[in-house]
Amino acid sequence: QLQLVESGGGLVQPGGSLRLSCAVSGYALGSYAVGWFRQAPGKEREGVACMSRMGSTTNLADSVKGRFTITRDNAKNTVYLQMNSLESEDTAIYYCAADRHFTTVSCRLTSSYGYWGQGTQVTVSS
Repeated sequence: QLQLVESGGGLVQPGGSLRLSCAVSGYALGSYAVGWFRQAPGKEREGVACMSRMGSTTNLADSVKGRFTITRDNAKNTVYLQMNSLESEDTAIYYCAADRHFTTVSCRLTSSYGYWGQGTQVTVSS
């Protein structure tokens, strides 16, 4: 059973940065495509960024392009989300997800993933 555990969330001022980590266990990360999602209070979960198994393809939401970067270290079984120039609108619970299947078109859809972490809270506020 694949398990995912997020960390790195917290309180940050507008304009600040955070790096989220997602530690994967139970199977080799290199066999899975990965994604980062977020859910703000009262809103649906939305896909922020996703990446193919070997990292050759990524897809980022327009709202985070130029500010967020998704990376992965298959040797460490860890996925990262570097978040810069944070805005209050980025406040949400952030989740990582994994699945064996990947398509660029659908990789930011929640239905594309079978494995999920528990989430980590990110709050952007002065």
